[in-house]
Amino acid sequence: MQDKPVALVTGANQGIGLQIAKDLVAHGFAVLVGSRNFEKGEAAAKEIGPDARALQLDVTDQVSIAAAAQRVRNELGRLDVLVNNAAISNTRLRPGMSVEEYSKSTRPSNVSLEEVRAVFETNVFGVLAVTQAMLPLLREAPAARIVNVSSGVGSLTRNSDPAFPYRQIFGPVYPASKTALNAMTLAMAIELEPTGIKVNAVSPGFTKTNLNNYAGTETVQQGAREAVRVALLGPEGPTGAFSGTNGPIPW
Repeated sequence: MQDKPVALVTGANQGIGLQIAKDLVAHGFAVLVGSRNFEKGEAAAKEIGPDARALQLDVTDQVSIAAAAQRVRNELGRLDVLVNNAAISNTRLRPGMSVEEYSKSTRPSNVSLEEVRAVFETNVFGVLAVTQAMLPLLREAPAARIVNVSSGVGSLTRNSDPAFPYRQIFGPVYPASKTALNAMTLAMAIELEPTGIKVNAVSPGFTKTNLNNYAGTETVQQGAREAVRVALLGPEGPTGAFSGTNGPIPW
């Protein structure tokens, strides 16, 4: 039986996920670095240190998910925190192409349905599939936490306000996938509330990662902060909440 609490971070071989993994190790966790590419996951785990190990995990592949859950069971015997961080913003944002340019090609009137399906497959269905697979382990933990990495651009309340600065890029691909993820988060929280498992969504802010061609304005250290805080919530902490580093975010 693993003595340290165990956290799994999906998409942890780079960006915010890698920083979340580093921070959780610093808080005394053994961390599983979920990565679609095992070699990249191994490199990230070596960078983090001896309390991290790579876990091959493609959130769009049911076989990969099942194998990962079995490996956690066999090798560690426990899972205390699941951070659903793996996400894609698009399948065809070219280097040098701005978010605004991409968003003009993905309006409701002209978006490719294949693009919508691909992004939802990772950002929505992947989160649900991984959570379902890991729930048996999480249910056995004394105080399990599930953190879904969302985005403020998925807030329907904010986007319904004409003054919201990102309103013009709200569309059916990445922003709507985060809106759907928020709905999944609330549904999970409602079901699991009697068990004591807390499920929350967090926004890392506009962080400089390859998700946005490194156009973000915040560092990965800043972007990881809220996810780590929520992963460490005590028994008095909320469930079914959506928050960022500046506090609660409206759904």
